[in-house]
Amino acid sequence: MNAAIPVELRKLLRSPVGVVATAAVVLGVTGLSGGMLWAAASGDPQILAKLGPGAVGGWEGLFATAAQITAAGGLVAYGVVLSWLLAREFADGTITGLFALPIGRGALAVAKLAVYIAWSVVVSGLLVVALAVLGLASGLEPPGDGIWSGLARQFVLGILTAAIALPVAWVASLTRSLLGGVATTIGLVVVAQVGVIAGAEAWLPLAAPALWAMSAGSAATPVQLSLSVVFGACFAAATTVVWHRLQLDR
Repeated sequence: MNAAIPVELRKLLRSPVGVVATAAVVLGVTGLSGGMLWAAASGDPQILAKLGPGAVGGWEGLFATAAQITAAGGLVAYGVVLSWLLAREFADGTITGLFALPIGRGALAVAKLAVYIAWSVVVSGLLVVALAVLGLASGLEPPGDGIWSGLARQFVLGILTAAIALPVAWVASLTRSLLGGVATTIGLVVVAQVGVIAGAEAWLPLAAPALWAMSAGSAATPVQLSLSVVFGACFAAATTVVWHRLQLDR
C-alpha cells in the first residue's frame, strides 16, 4: 500500500479534476465570502435582509458565510473528487490492469482514500489562509483569540465535510460509475438540507459540522460531531470491502 499512495497522489495532482476542485473550494469559497462581506459593509437594508448569517459583517459574518458555502459547495467538490478517484478506473478501463498488480484491491482503495483525506486537509488549510488574508485585506481587525478560534473551526469544518462525503466513494465503487458518485453527492446535499428543516439538526451527521461551525460551536456537541466522523469511517470501510471483493465478471 505504501507504493500505491504516491501513485494515487500523482494521479490526483496531475488531474484537471483535482486542480479544478481545489480552486473551486479555495478560490470559490473565498470569493463568495468576500462578496458577502463587502455587501454587508454597504449597509443597504435590502441587501442585509438577504445575507442571512453574513449580515453581521466583520469576522463573525465572514466565518458564518464561509461555513455556509463550505457546507454545500465544499461537499459537492469533495464528492466529485471522490467519485473520480474511485470510479475513473472503471470509466477509463484501467481496472483490469489493477488485478495484475501485487497489491490487493482493498489496499488500493485504502490508498485512494488516504490520498483523498490528505488532499482535503491541505485544501482546508489553504482555505483558512485565504480567508485570513481576505479578512485582513478587507480592513478587519488583526486576529485575536476569538478570530483564531473561528479560523480553526473553519479548518475542522473542511475536514469533517470531506468525511461526510465518503458515501460517494461507496456508491461510485458499487455502481462502477462516475455519474453514480455525482448523483450521490447531490443527494447528500439535499438530505442535509431537508434533515435540518425536518428538525434532525445536529443529530444528523451530514448537517452537524456546518451547524457547529456556523454557530461558533454552540449548535453541536462533541458527541454529535463524532457521529459525523463515525459516519464517514463506516462508508470508508464499506468502500474497502467492495474493492476487496471486486471481480471482473461484471
